[in-house]
Amino acid sequence: MTSFTEDVVRVLKSIPEGVVVTYGQVARLAGSPRAARQVVRILHSMGEKHNLPWHRVVNARGEINVPGEEAKTEQRRRLREEGISFTEDGRVDWNKITEKADQPKKG
Repeated sequence: MTSFTEDVVRVLKSIPEGVVVTYGQVARLAGSPRAARQVVRILHSMGEKHNLPWHRVVNARGEINVPGEEAKTEQRRRLREEGISFTEDGRVDWNKITEKADQPKKG
């Protein structure tokens, strides 16, 4: 496994429940801002093996970008279970995620 791949896996494993990031954000955090497509390949090839939270990663437009309707439905379901909202056109509602993040934590 390359250093970049290890960094991507580390970044992906650190994404907490209820948080959505883009492939580009993962690439930047892993040290290679122009490697979003490589992040897609890593998720595809290593997601299951490393139990990566693949469902928390979307494209830059906030769209679910996995192949197959069944996988898209599964990703949307998992994100909704974690409290993620979608706009009418099916994109992640970044405004609601920001609003949720700005609210004080209980406890």
